[in-house]
Amino acid sequence: MNVVKQNVKALIQPLLAVLIGLLAGAAAILIVGGSVIETYTEMWNGAFGSFYFVTNTLARATPIILAGLGVALAFRAGFFNMGAEGQMILGGLSAALTALYLPGPGWLVLIISLLAGIAAGGIWSVLAGWLDARFGMNLLITTLLLNYIASLFAGYMVSYPFKDTTGSAAMAQTAMIDQNIWLPKLFQGMGLHAGFVLAVAAALLLYGFMKKTVAGYEIRMLGSNPFFASYGGVKRGRMMIAAMLASGALAGLAGAGEVLGTQYRFLDGSLSSAGYAWSGIMATLLANSHPLGTAVAAILLSALQTGAMGVERNTEVPLEVASVIQAVLTLFVSARIGYAIWKRRKEKKNNGTTA
Repeated sequence: MNVVKQNVKALIQPLLAVLIGLLAGAAAILIVGGSVIETYTEMWNGAFGSFYFVTNTLARATPIILAGLGVALAFRAGFFNMGAEGQMILGGLSAALTALYLPGPGWLVLIISLLAGIAAGGIWSVLAGWLDARFGMNLLITTLLLNYIASLFAGYMVSYPFKDTTGSAAMAQTAMIDQNIWLPKLFQGMGLHAGFVLAVAAALLLYGFMKKTVAGYEIRMLGSNPFFASYGGVKRGRMMIAAMLASGALAGLAGAGEVLGTQYRFLDGSLSSAGYAWSGIMATLLANSHPLGTAVAAILLSALQTGAMGVERNTEVPLEVASVIQAVLTLFVSARIGYAIWKRRKEKKNNGTTA
């Protein structure tokens, strides 16, 4: 019964946060002179109004789910991996270059390209974990800084050695990937591709891993009570490397899936400007790092973003209303985390211990 309550709570929390965000968005809509009912009707239609819009929402949610799952895994282990963006970028770049230059049948090159993206994201994430374990460098800072290195490195690679020079456009991008290597579409004429299936499978597998395996228990124990975990024989350094590897691998898969399923080339800045990684972090925080809750929160955030485009097309309300809602979600998460810290310190004080 406790497991059921935990799962229901993890699914309800993102819905409650979005509801609070919608109330704040309603206030912003009234301030700019718009109609709340009309605006939210258009937002709903833009996200779920037809099968076409539903598939668009799920397609946008795909990289958010995968990036969010990677962050959730690291957070559950007590490691603040804020480098999902850089891991996505290198995953996408590695997948694109593998797809372009590796010979072989399309299905085999597709699989290897996905694995290349997974490996690149995992290795880049492990680098930050190794710096922490070996030199004591703050993981939060190193993962953030590695985002810039990954972005600038990828920008150089597609601006010079691997730049597409066949077209007239002066954009920094690779050549187009052969169609035989694209991730298959789930529905003809729609944007939703097989990466969504991988994202759902990853959410289910991660949930099962965290709940049903010894390693998953050790990860949760390390994240919730590191001193007790250490007393129980859990090696922090080894667990950090493993958790960061898996976390970065999921982010790398997100980048690879976006390149092979949507863009069909690596375009400089496309993964970072879309904000997939930061939306994934937000989804993780909303769901308190629960894998299934993270997937639900990612879809809700995706719906806000795709629905806001419909609002701007069909009403006088600006696109930024979605940013207002997401800002309120950020405040909701910050307040919840702050309350948890305050409650923990209060309990320590009542128990006669120091903070």
